[in-house]
Amino acid sequence: LAMPAMALLDRNGVYGAQRFSVAAREQNIRPIIGCELSMEDGSILPVLVENRTGYRNLCELLTQAHLRSEKGKCAARWNELPQFAEGLIALLGSASVPDVGFGVTLKQSFREVRDGGDAITSTRGACAPQNRARFLVDAFGRKNVFVEIQRHLLRGEERTNRQLVDLAAHYQLPLLATNGVQYARPYGRQVLDVFTCIREHTHLDAAGKLVTQNAERYLKSDRQMRELFRDLPEAIENTSRLAERLMFSLENLGYEFPEFPVPDGHSMDSFLRTIVWFGAQQRYAAISSAVKRQLEEELALITKLGFAGYFLIVWDIVNFCREHDIMVQGRGSAANSAVCYCLGITPVDPVSNHLVFERFLNESRKGWPDIDLDLPSGDRREAVIQEIYRRYGKHGAAMTANVITYRGRSAAREIGKALNFSPSILDRFSHLFANGDFPHTLDLQSQIEQAGLPKEHPRMPAFVRLYHAIYGLPRHLGQHSGGMIICQNKLSSFVPLENASMPGRIVAQWDKDDCEDLGIVKVDLLGLGMMSVMQDAFELCRERGRPLDLAHIPKDDAATFEMMQKADTIGVFQIESRAQMATLPRMKPECFYDVVIEVAIIRPGPIQGDMVHPYLARRAGREPRTYFDPRLEPVLGRTLGVPLFQEQMLQIAMIMADFSGNEAEELRRALSFHRSEERMQKVSLKLRAAMERKGVAPDKIDKIIHSITSFALYGFPESHAISFAILAYGSAYLKVHRAAEFYASLLNNQPMGFYTPATIVKDADRHGIKIKPVRVTQSTLRCTVISDDTVRLGFCIVNGLCQEHAQELVRRRQDRQFDSMEDFKRRVQLSKEELRTLAELGALNCFAEHRRAAMWDVEETMHDDLLGIPMVG
Repeated sequence: LAMPAMALLDRNGVYGAQRFSVAAREQNIRPIIGCELSMEDGSILPVLVENRTGYRNLCELLTQAHLRSEKGKCAARWNELPQFAEGLIALLGSASVPDVGFGVTLKQSFREVRDGGDAITSTRGACAPQNRARFLVDAFGRKNVFVEIQRHLLRGEERTNRQLVDLAAHYQLPLLATNGVQYARPYGRQVLDVFTCIREHTHLDAAGKLVTQNAERYLKSDRQMRELFRDLPEAIENTSRLAERLMFSLENLGYEFPEFPVPDGHSMDSFLRTIVWFGAQQRYAAISSAVKRQLEEELALITKLGFAGYFLIVWDIVNFCREHDIMVQGRGSAANSAVCYCLGITPVDPVSNHLVFERFLNESRKGWPDIDLDLPSGDRREAVIQEIYRRYGKHGAAMTANVITYRGRSAAREIGKALNFSPSILDRFSHLFANGDFPHTLDLQSQIEQAGLPKEHPRMPAFVRLYHAIYGLPRHLGQHSGGMIICQNKLSSFVPLENASMPGRIVAQWDKDDCEDLGIVKVDLLGLGMMSVMQDAFELCRERGRPLDLAHIPKDDAATFEMMQKADTIGVFQIESRAQMATLPRMKPECFYDVVIEVAIIRPGPIQGDMVHPYLARRAGREPRTYFDPRLEPVLGRTLGVPLFQEQMLQIAMIMADFSGNEAEELRRALSFHRSEERMQKVSLKLRAAMERKGVAPDKIDKIIHSITSFALYGFPESHAISFAILAYGSAYLKVHRAAEFYASLLNNQPMGFYTPATIVKDADRHGIKIKPVRVTQSTLRCTVISDDTVRLGFCIVNGLCQEHAQELVRRRQDRQFDSMEDFKRRVQLSKEELRTLAELGALNCFAEHRRAAMWDVEETMHDDLLGIPMVG
């Protein structure tokens, strides 16, 4: 189409602005940023960004409108536009007037003007077209208001356009010819109609006037647009001139990471150096020359890149956690850093583990380093998140968004509904599709056949076509599991913020990759259920006079490794799945690094890349250790010639294809961005071409490419695997040596992992731990340790018992113990269903000879119940 510029206007946000900007620049198209504002009266006001001031004002306006509304709703107010108008261009068109009959309203408005009527200055008065024009001119300035005309060949459209032309002439405003693009090519209309059916909860057979009248909202060429507006050539020229005027770019937004307050006499660099060397003295018995060299190199690079404040702020968050007795552990590529280790952010010594620091930070890497913090899930993690909101303010911190896309199952089901398939067909059909990011082993045609749908079904061609068109498109906006961004000034000056579904949470409109591309710093605060289990277990150990913590668990405990070799790992972090249990007896872990391998090897990446069986065969001595190339022995020797970690993939590319630091960083991002098959394919082609130029044999190239592309599907960095292995080993040690505390904590944190509470109770019994049932006269909210081999179940595992009622039960019992069923029912207001549940569990056996008798007692209706009079003692 040879377009020099193109604009994207999302409704009530700039959700796609960054991705659009990147894609446009790749095609040598200048991106123009804008937004369609939903106004309080139901009209839509399109605005375009002219400069950075305008972009900041748009973000602030959107944030203000979103934060006063519940999630999913947003309405800007007319009377607040003047405050945010600078740097923005307003477009007045048919969408800018609420649906009250545009033609009639416009004629009446001109009649009022001719008759000498005054403009209404109230917010409601701005609804009338002549008042709207006056209002926008006053708010934005005459040179920043355009009358927008679109031609989609719709009934009544030309009458509206003639009236808009008259409006522009009356107020001496320039006309602007635009195209309301909603799909790239005409056949995209079908996809739009399906989305309309999804939004309106209907199907194509019943949609009627809800769907579009024609397929004219596609991307048209310059020639087509000039032909369409040949009677209004000035409108086309105005569009070209405006496009040349709008030169704003999302690059260099002026984002600044918050400065960390340091003691007098220190800069952030000098203070970081001071605390790192202090931490090194605590971490290492003797600081070797290798450690000293590594720390000096890292500190020099951190200073050069200006990242000292980032490390200090993460260090401060970790200190907050420790001061408030919240277990915290850094993981991911941060574990490659000796500075992070000495700051107490990560538990992994990268020097002794030979980890590659460049995987975490290097001069070629664009953007900030990425430090992930694992925290106990639930209230403890939420306390850390709320502390960050408190420190940086409502407009200074936010969770990053997560763009949920249509994947196999969701795409199949929604398209099936739109095509009016029967519910039985939809159920059979959607169950055959993999959900999330794991591709199904069957191709689409085979899945259709297994669903019992004949190929000659009249709507099957449409289904297949729509499935491929919708797959991967955005479905809705969620919040990232733990990514938070913070800013020195107002974060809402750089990206609009909005309320999340969860109370007390603010979410940015961009995901973590958008933020990284624009240099906005992210800190991941990730909730791990196993960390909650371990912290609860350590607290129980301390309460029982046998203190223990993760740092003081011996790393060479024979009994722990023996349990792993037997695959006795129900409830153990990362190694409790059936696949892990099948591998453990073959792996026979004997040291900590074996646990690292075990954590990493049973992943989709190594499995898809055919790496598991070769590794196990080589470990057992049934297969010789070989390498893709002799030059790779230093890289792959530790894993017996089998590439298992992301760091190894990057080193292979640098050795075999002479990838530079920038190219290796591009590969790293492609490996991390596993949802983008296009991105991975692009880097793979580049890698293949580079190896071919170096004369690498074709069969070696194929093996290397297969390994790397397979790894993109949820492969592990080595540092990540080590961090998880620490928790895996620690939870296994607790199961062996502090079993009562381990099982009580595991049951208190259900649901989590692969197994039900019933399975966990049976496993505890196999290990000699007596699990006493729930009793209303003895149980508390949580499971409790009675002795080294006895645990009492708590009300938290009772499905169907309201937590507030359980708390009331415990409070009543603290006042006075229950002495009979009648006393219990009188003093605790439980529903009949809750009483039945407790009786069926045996929780009321303290009032009856056996469970059945308690169930009969529950069914007996007391006289007071018949009268409907609640009695509370």
